[in-house]
Amino acid sequence: MLRSVIRPGVYYDSVVLMRVQRSLAALPDVLDAGVVMATPANREILAAGSLLPEDLANSRADDLLIVIRAASAAAAEYALSQLDELLRARRTASAESYRPHALTTAIGELPDARWVMISVPGEHAAALARQALDEGKNVFLYSDNVTLTEELELKQLAGERGLLMMGPDCGTAILSGVGFGFANRVRRGGIGLIGASGTGLQAIASRIHELGGGLSHALGTGGRDLHQEIGGLTALAALDLLSRDEETRVIVLVSKPPAPGIATRVLAAARRTGKPVVVHFLGQPRPERRVGTLHFATSLAEAAEIAAGLAEQTEPAGASFAKSSPGALLRGLFSGGTLAAEALLGLRVFLRTIASNVGHDASYRDTSQNGHRLLDLGDDEFTVGRPHPMIDLTLLRERIRAAATESSVGVVLLDVVLGDGAHADPASELAPEIAAGKALAASQGRALEVVVIVIGTEGDPQDLARQVAELGGSGATVVRSVGEAIERVTAVLAVPTGERSGRPVPIEALRPPVAVINVGLESFHDSLVAQGAATLQMDWKPPAGGNRRLTEILAKMGAPRR
Repeated sequence: MLRSVIRPGVYYDSVVLMRVQRSLAALPDVLDAGVVMATPANREILAAGSLLPEDLANSRADDLLIVIRAASAAAAEYALSQLDELLRARRTASAESYRPHALTTAIGELPDARWVMISVPGEHAAALARQALDEGKNVFLYSDNVTLTEELELKQLAGERGLLMMGPDCGTAILSGVGFGFANRVRRGGIGLIGASGTGLQAIASRIHELGGGLSHALGTGGRDLHQEIGGLTALAALDLLSRDEETRVIVLVSKPPAPGIATRVLAAARRTGKPVVVHFLGQPRPERRVGTLHFATSLAEAAEIAAGLAEQTEPAGASFAKSSPGALLRGLFSGGTLAAEALLGLRVFLRTIASNVGHDASYRDTSQNGHRLLDLGDDEFTVGRPHPMIDLTLLRERIRAAATESSVGVVLLDVVLGDGAHADPASELAPEIAAGKALAASQGRALEVVVIVIGTEGDPQDLARQVAELGGSGATVVRSVGEAIERVTAVLAVPTGERSGRPVPIEALRPPVAVINVGLESFHDSLVAQGAATLQMDWKPPAGGNRRLTEILAKMGAPRR
């Protein structure tokens, strides 16, 4: 037997309805139950389960639908008779308190609230978030199904207003010990988290707690923040905010794979914080274990472990190098193919695009692109009819000389590999070439940095110490690993700064007491109350009967928004 009830204009959030539906389905002789708001998507779900009678097919989005399939008519009627009692039982303890219908009224009732938490259906979420930002409130937007265009507009508006826009699709945040959305109870401490993934933040936070560490704050960005279209706007704002937060000594940045150009921008901002930043971009190869103040992890657990270790020590800000002129380019000249590949992997994270021949990449052949270049001079195309560049340095010297004459080149990076079979005294040929190149650049009023990776031991026939001394004496910076070279190159080149546009978010956004206006899921309100936060639950219903087109028309007319 199939029985149904429709209640026009009665709104409950999805969590309440899910729990009521489960309670009804558990009653004797009830075979299935559906308790949903009559949105098109929900009606499709009911229809797929053969739970949508024909007379309910044209229900409005703000109607409440209850459908019971039972073994008998008596069982169905009994289940429907229990509906009101179940709905009353599922309302929160605050149900008897005053619940404003309009956001402006809610703000008047709780003027200390710096945050508005939104978890209404996605088609209404952007308008509410925009209104909250217009009212000068930071936003935690749990709702998904917000368009990319809407997300970009909201985050740009937040930047203009000096507000933090977490989300959409933001599952987790922790502010001064108070969890938003889905969050774990963790001790306070000096580690600040920034993450697109709510579960990622929870995994790291829980592991830090297990290791004896603690959190200052955890800020969510939403799953698409590091997409090319959004540009990491919330991540940049969060990095800036935590860089100014005295409680935060170490920052952890975790995300699904970001767009390459956005990763470059965000990592530049991470270095600008001056604090140790642990980075884990899921699925993206780690360029190096450490580059300056950036520490790269290969898993969520490792990110937590590195952060917990760093929080226990005083971390130096890292060396400070003179920057090259804006737009200065890199010329990488390698004799070792594996060294070239490792350098390319690390540098591409920071410098966006680098043309190369490594890995059969022929992008360097496009001479119309005047950008960064890194070449493996030991590749077959360069060794036809001549010895390998570890033996004969002629090609390398020619390339250094050519790079020095390019007015746009700011850094030359090369390797010198010592050992049996290699050139007997590479410094004797390279040091004069390096000194001449730097002198030429200086005569033209520009700086040319030369970074040399020296690979070898004190037992090699070339005399490691003498090679390092002669190369250093030519004005080159001598390093002993690719990681050191990446740190030096990216510090010297005028890489994207990672600076965010708009006004900085005041540090008070993170400070207690935490006060929140909750619009949507009552379970979030209950969680905030249990944590001691001041919170006000709104009695929100879809405007204009859930008709989005009519809602947009009313908004343009300036009609009050509920």
